[in-house]
Amino acid sequence: MTFRTVALSSLFLLALSTLPLLAQAKGSSLQEVYENSDFQVTGIAVAPDGRLFVNFPRWSDHYLNAVVEVGKDGSEHPYPDEYWNQWDSKAENAGKQFVCVQSVVADAGALWVLDPAAPLLGPIVRGGPKLVKIDLQSNRASRVYGFGSDVVKANSYLNDIRFDDQRHTAYLTDSGQGAIVVLDLETGKARRVLDGDPSVLPQSGVQVVVDGKPLLRFGKPPQFNADSIALSPDGQYLYYKPITGTALYRIKTDILRDSSASASKVSQAVEKAAEIFPTDGFWMDAKGNLYLSDVTHNGVSRRTPEGKIEQVVSDPRLQWPDSFAEGADGSIYISASHINESPTFNKGKSVRKQPYGVFAFKP
Repeated sequence: MTFRTVALSSLFLLALSTLPLLAQAKGSSLQEVYENSDFQVTGIAVAPDGRLFVNFPRWSDHYLNAVVEVGKDGSEHPYPDEYWNQWDSKAENAGKQFVCVQSVVADAGALWVLDPAAPLLGPIVRGGPKLVKIDLQSNRASRVYGFGSDVVKANSYLNDIRFDDQRHTAYLTDSGQGAIVVLDLETGKARRVLDGDPSVLPQSGVQVVVDGKPLLRFGKPPQFNADSIALSPDGQYLYYKPITGTALYRIKTDILRDSSASASKVSQAVEKAAEIFPTDGFWMDAKGNLYLSDVTHNGVSRRTPEGKIEQVVSDPRLQWPDSFAEGADGSIYISASHINESPTFNKGKSVRKQPYGVFAFKP
């Protein structure tokens, strides 16, 4: 495996290009903190004490670990241990080992690992879809939330997650089937909401374009469902959208948590918050700034609480900016997963020239 970490002190100024319809934020610079030339990175997490975690989805046979902790010296350690990262398709341990991890999130006491359990983007492994809570002090899994067939459908792919600690609730996007999953962290009960609602499905007429080229799969534009997700600082609104879409949606979380609300009532509560562009990851900071992964322009933009959209960072190394995390000092981290350069979208051949990476910038 070839990888490299870059000292956080080695900052350099990045010349940012001006994009149409986007204001330019000043003073932001991009620094690389991790790179991997062998395995595709999607999710990243930064604990309050600065510990860095990355995950690698099992999207091809070229695969080693699902989740690793990156040491300050650049070393990589399977996390929480080797056993969790050694799932064998012939074994019956899908509920106790990582099958195909898509995202990781860290909070004050835990690393949360979301496993849609759909290796090679194929069928779900029975008993595999789960959310794993790992205690950051003991480095042991403290709870596993399993998802049954009433929550995870045959074509589901649990993608990203946000937590409301005050209300003991987690919200997840299902990018495979198109829905939001609401999980009660105390009882472990989960429900599908907005299942098949237009707000979680691809938007007609929208084409994902990267580096000026339309993204194509088997000669046709791919249709990506709900992926981007963020929670307002007060926990009252959930923001979300499909990748293949330009409409940003939001909904009050109290209706999402109301198990007695009918599907039509929940759907009627959806609001269109803004018109933006195709995005993958979202991150909302404590001030209410919504950071947007701008896959079209290899960058990160943000929507301020006043509704102004401005470009923060643009860099050719940000090939398919994917997942966000935030450090204790306010630094924003973003992964570059190079999805657009994968064989899936290039007639079966990878055209990636740069390593997968994790980058950080000060807003």
